[in-house]
Amino acid sequence: MDRFEGHIAGIGTTSGTRLVVGRWDTSPFGSFTDVMMEDAAGRRTLLAPTAAIADYVGATYTFDDVVIIPISSALAGGRLVVEAGDLRVHAELGGVTLLGRLLGLVPRRLATHPRWLALINPVASLLVKGVATAGSAGQGRTEYYGATSARAVRAATATWNGADLGALTTLSPPVRFGFSSAPPRPQVVTVTTTIRRPEG
Repeated sequence: MDRFEGHIAGIGTTSGTRLVVGRWDTSPFGSFTDVMMEDAAGRRTLLAPTAAIADYVGATYTFDDVVIIPISSALAGGRLVVEAGDLRVHAELGGVTLLGRLLGLVPRRLATHPRWLALINPVASLLVKGVATAGSAGQGRTEYYGATSARAVRAATATWNGADLGALTTLSPPVRFGFSSAPPRPQVVTVTTTIRRPEG
């Protein structure tokens, strides 16, 4: 199984573009950041820092466009800053959300275990619209999302190809990269993602 530990930021904008930023501290590829975008017309774009990461993510999710570009990010002092070619994102973070506090009550080892995530998956979307904790990741893979905390995004600015993407808003409609969307409320989630690959 492949494990990715880090943070996922979900940000909606009034232009209709929705952003999902994965900032991974540890993974089979080391530390890296990737960005998934879906615009108001439903076009899905992956920004990845290497071809190997693009191939892996592209085999797990569905995109219309893939762009390989150097990506830098920083998450510190209540801010998330991402630079990826023509994309710029600056988000101001608030405190831990009610959901984040509830997630923190579950021991981390249990909260990130695939069996637990498969067990609670039927109720996950009832608690947070559009969210699943386990599902098919394509090519025989199964993916598990184990969130352990969440912080609100209080404000954000983003530009793409020189255009302002508008003010911060809910991430709606849900993004369509895979079996699960980021939560509608903009937030940064501390998460362990586990991908079980087919044997052989």
